[in-house]
Amino acid sequence: MEQFHQTFFEESFEGLDAMESNLLELQSGNSDPEVINTIFRAAHSIKGGSATFGFNEVAKFTHVLETLLNEMREGQRAATPQAVNLLLESVDVLREMLTAVRGKQPIDTAQANATQQQLEILLDSAAAPVTSSSTLKASTSAAGWQIRFRPKPHLFMSGNDPLRILRELGQLGEMHIDVDYSALPGFNNFDTETSYLGWLLLLTTPRSKEEITEVFAWVEEDADLTIEPLAAQPLETVARQGGDRRVSDERRAAGVESTSIRVDISKVDMLINMVGELVINQNILQQIGEHFETNKLDLLQRALGDLARNTRELQESVMRIRMLPINVAFNRFPRLVHDVSQKLSKKIELKMSGEGTELDKTVLEKIVDPLVHLVRNSMDHGIETPEIRRTLGKPETGTLLLSACHKGGNIVIEISDDGAGLNKAKIVKKAVERGLIKATDHLSDDQIHELIFLPGFSTVEQVSDLSGRGVGMDVVRKNISSLGGSVEIRSESGKGSRFTIRLPLTLAIVDGQSAAVGNEFYIVPLVSIIVSTQVKSGQVSLVAGRGEVFHFRDEYLPVLRLHELFGAKPRDRDIHAGLLVIVEGDGKRAGLFVDELLGQQQVVIKSLETNYKRVEGVSGATILGDGAVALILDIPGLIRIAHQRQVA
Repeated sequence: MEQFHQTFFEESFEGLDAMESNLLELQSGNSDPEVINTIFRAAHSIKGGSATFGFNEVAKFTHVLETLLNEMREGQRAATPQAVNLLLESVDVLREMLTAVRGKQPIDTAQANATQQQLEILLDSAAAPVTSSSTLKASTSAAGWQIRFRPKPHLFMSGNDPLRILRELGQLGEMHIDVDYSALPGFNNFDTETSYLGWLLLLTTPRSKEEITEVFAWVEEDADLTIEPLAAQPLETVARQGGDRRVSDERRAAGVESTSIRVDISKVDMLINMVGELVINQNILQQIGEHFETNKLDLLQRALGDLARNTRELQESVMRIRMLPINVAFNRFPRLVHDVSQKLSKKIELKMSGEGTELDKTVLEKIVDPLVHLVRNSMDHGIETPEIRRTLGKPETGTLLLSACHKGGNIVIEISDDGAGLNKAKIVKKAVERGLIKATDHLSDDQIHELIFLPGFSTVEQVSDLSGRGVGMDVVRKNISSLGGSVEIRSESGKGSRFTIRLPLTLAIVDGQSAAVGNEFYIVPLVSIIVSTQVKSGQVSLVAGRGEVFHFRDEYLPVLRLHELFGAKPRDRDIHAGLLVIVEGDGKRAGLFVDELLGQQQVVIKSLETNYKRVEGVSGATILGDGAVALILDIPGLIRIAHQRQVA
């Protein structure tokens, strides 16, 4: 059954995300019956799948959760804020249990048991019926149900087991079972992978027809099924099924990243079409090669042009397969804002836009943690409490905006708030105290903002579990830089702050500028280049303790000679004979001295660390059209090297 586990876990985590978002809708006052229905269906699917695969502890916990949800959907219990908060906590517990099971680690049964006990206490309490006309009611009320269930012969091949379905039905009430053996063959013709039996089930239960049908949801296309009401008769009380769990002191394992992608069929069709075009193109080139004559040069050139076009389109199609909408990351923030705003006693409204913007799956997975930190900072440091906002003439509810869009071949993510903005005076004071700057230094707003990215920098006086531990913004920038991106800050006192993150759409391909140093070739990412210039007399100076510096737009930039760093032999060591490429990374700039710029091109990134070893200042390598290997420069790393040399 392990071949189906990955799909089960992915669908379960998607179900938990749906439960979480709909519970937040429920708490915000959305009384649409479909909201509770969606939550119930997700819990029911997780319970059924867990039981099918033998994850009994997950199934038992979800059963109690499902019972509570069922009372809400039938209108027997109101969805109070306390109940919704407990359900949200239960979603967290379920997520941790499934993460532990997927990682083959022990479940934190102490936490699961404690939450299950709270659910059972709530179930045992007197339920306040919901009388609102918008509440979903049971569609049919009957003393029970007569169920005719005959699986089709191939049922076992779908991974389902009728006995598990019968056990689940048995949990809903008192059940009498008659087995139909009429299709059972003789021993010599018996096939162990074929389903032969049928059942007539008489189930005494107060449950609705929809609930009975949902038990068969996984097999409804693989079985003949009829459900009819029994004659009315006194109903037995259905006891909730429970069970003790083994107590373990071990902690749950950390989550595991998803190893698969769901791909739209249109993308697969496009890929198949491109491969077909390539096959045709290959056949044409093969025929030309087998019977080549000089009069076929035009045909050869056209075929090579078609090959280049088809290869480029195939590359784009393959890259689109890895693209996922950013709402995969955005979906966790409504819950985060809900929890943190309650903890801080603040009123915060989250607005999101551009959720359909797509980017590479690898980039998406690695950008989540920096986004979480920036959002928490905006809520903790930026947005004020309702009392302070009233005195400032602001609405009590602060606004946090999370947006994404495509700009110039990159994805731009913005996190902005209408809070207090960065406290520049406090930042400068803390920087002076730590000896990072002098009290007499006159810094621009951008330079002051850059101070918060220094390792361990924090202006918070009291450490909390949200922030103030001096670990954060430097890690945010480091993580974003490792993706080839950048982060910028704009802040206005009393009006709020905006953090802008720019990221490449993919980590597999980079737009680069080819540069030559002697016989060696290097790729400079286009996104890092500000300008390329030929050095004129007097623009480069030799400063004691700082080495060569280049005067550029009212500042002096360190000059980094690539031939010295990588041991290449340049064509000419005279800086006036080559070119200086001004680059920017991590908010700092430097000049790279090269012999010549060759042209722009898209290059496929190959890991140098995997195939060789890690080299400072190099992010990867690529293979050029003539088979030569070119190093892809790590601009932030090179700039760090340049500034370290100045300090030394």
